[in-house]
Amino acid sequence: MNIHKDRGRLKIFFGMSAGVGKTYTMLEEAQAMWKEGVDVVVGAISTHGRKETEELLSGLPRIFEKKIEYKGRFFEEMDLESILEENPQIVLVDELAHTNVPGSKHLKRWQDVLEILDANIDVYTTLNVQHIESRKDIVENLTGIIVKETVPDLILEQADFIELVDISPKELLQRLQEGKVYL
Repeated sequence: MNIHKDRGRLKIFFGMSAGVGKTYTMLEEAQAMWKEGVDVVVGAISTHGRKETEELLSGLPRIFEKKIEYKGRFFEEMDLESILEENPQIVLVDELAHTNVPGSKHLKRWQDVLEILDANIDVYTTLNVQHIESRKDIVENLTGIIVKETVPDLILEQADFIELVDISPKELLQRLQEGKVYL
């Protein structure tokens, strides 16, 4: 729990896999707070083309990603500097385990989040169990899928709130069939 008043609070929307509704739940909460007058902005979001998720972005203030050139191509990454400059009360940062493109200030998005928290800005973010460093090997052994992006366990220890977002296996399989889960 955050006992330091000079640091932002971290809330993690935590799920067992992609497609359980972490981003959706985070955006629902953000919409409710924004309607109550809370200074919440979207810093980085990945809707993966899900219409229902994209609709929840409607009306929310957004700091759009910046373009970074790498090997002759342009990539979009969270604009950390603009977030710090705008200094909102809460920023939404999807996909905590994301690896930033070379040329970004930090190698990993979780490092960006630590800097935002140090600026006394609250962060709402999303994370799947397979991305926790100490759980990576277990998940790989169970699923046979190699996990390339991880977050140190320390990040979970620093979280002020962890909200479990989950659905039944049957619902998840249905969502897969409907194309609502990225592979």
